[in-house]
Amino acid sequence: MSIRLIVKHPDAVLRERAQEVTKFNSNLHKLLDDMADTMYDADGVGLAAPQVGILKRVIVVDVGDEHELIELVNPEIISAEGEQLGPEGCLSIPGLQGDVRRANRIVIRGQDRNGKPIQYEGSEFLSRAFQHEVDHLNGVLFIDTAESVYEARKPSEPGEQEQDGE
Repeated sequence: MSIRLIVKHPDAVLRERAQEVTKFNSNLHKLLDDMADTMYDADGVGLAAPQVGILKRVIVVDVGDEHELIELVNPEIISAEGEQLGPEGCLSIPGLQGDVRRANRIVIRGQDRNGKPIQYEGSEFLSRAFQHEVDHLNGVLFIDTAESVYEARKPSEPGEQEQDGE
């Protein structure tokens, strides 16, 4: 397992559509392991393969809930309902945040690292993280859909947490 370099905006790879994964092998397993290590090392809650320069439809998400680390290959949002507006950051766009309108609850399906079909339901923060990462697979960044974009707020009090990047 390795920490990979996170691609930063305006790198062109972030604007390309990622390709479907067809080979479920040790290369994919290493990519998933490296992506998780990279996300945790950067204190993020999600990471898409294009963010490490790989144009494959692969995401990892861990919002700190009971699901822990979620790995999704070829993810597809199959239903969405409700609405939420909230702040997002991105490991590929350090120093900025934006208020983005997203579905409040989604159902997402894909495959696990071995190609087995899997499905998750997510609401609130988990829903937001899934949608943010799937956007990356389609070359869309939060700054494209944000209703406002602003400098990321730094913690000002001891113990105060900064908004996690996705």
